Amino acid sequence: MEIASKTVAADINPFQLNFIRFLIGGVILLPTSMQVINRKNIELNRNDCIYFIATGFLGIVISMSFFQFAILYTMASTVAIIFSANPTFTTPIAYFLLNEKINKKVMLSLAVSLLGVFFILNPFGIHTDMKGIILAILAAITFAVYSVVSKMRVERYGCVVSTCFSFLAGDIILLVLMLISHLPLFATYQQGNITPLLVDIPIISGINYSNIAVLIYLGVVVSGLGFLFYFMAMEKSSASVASIVFFIKPALAPLFCLLILRKLLLRTLL
Repeated sequence: MEIASKTVAADINPFQLNFIRFLIGGVILLPTSMQVINRKNIELNRNDCIYFIATGFLGIVISMSFFQFAILYTMASTVAIIFSANPTFTTPIAYFLLNEKINKKVMLSLAVSLLGVFFILNPFGIHTDMKGIILAILAAITFAVYSVVSKMRVERYGCVVSTCFSFLAGDIILLVLMLISHLPLFATYQQGNITPLLVDIPIISGINYSNIAVLIYLGVVVSGLGFLFYFMAMEKSSASVASIVFFIKPALAPLFCLLILRKLLLRTLL
C-alpha cells in the first residue's frame, strides 16, 4: 500500500487518491454485500446509516488521509513501519471498548514487535521529515480506533457489508469535502494560510495511462480485498489478534521499497 501510493503521490492529490481507491473498493464489494443483506434479511435503519457514516469518516476520511499525507512527506518504508505499530493502540482500545482479554502471548508479541520497530526507525537518528512521521502516527492511532469501532457491529452485518458501506459512506463525505474545496472562500486563504493541497481538489484530473494500473491495484487489491481479509480475520478472532498481522509490514516494506522504488528511480534517471 505504501509503496504503490508513493509512486503516484506526486501526481494525485492525497484526498483524490483516497476517494478513487475506496470508490473502486466499495463498488467491487457492493454486489456481494447486497447478496449478504438479502440472505440475512438485514433491514438497515437510521442507526445503521449513522454507524457507517461514523466508521467511514473515521477510517477513510481521517485515518487514510493522515496516511496519504504522511506518504507525501516522508519515505514509504518509514510510513509502513510506523503504521504497523497500530496494534499497540488497538489492543488497549479493544480491551476498554470490547472487553477483549489480553493474554501473556499477545503482550509478549507486542513487546518484541515494538522493540523491532523501535530499532528499525532509529529514533536517535536525525529526522528531517518529522511532519510525515507525526502524520503516520496519527494515521496509526485513528486506524486502531476505526478497527475497534468496526468490530462492534461486524457480527450484525458481516465483514463484507461492514467494509463496503464504510467505504462508500466515507467516499460520499470525501466527495462533499472535495467539492467544498472549489468554493471561492478556500481560494482566498490559499496564499500562505493553508496548503494548496486543500484547495481545488481534483476528482478525475491527473489520472492517466501511467498511473491507472496503480490506482486499480490500490482500489481492488489493497482497499477492497486487503481490508476485507483484515476484517474477516477480525470476525474470526479478535481486534487485537487481527491487528498483529501489521507487524509483518516492517520486514516486507523496506525490502519492497529497495526493490521497487529504487528500480523506478533508476529508470527515471536513465
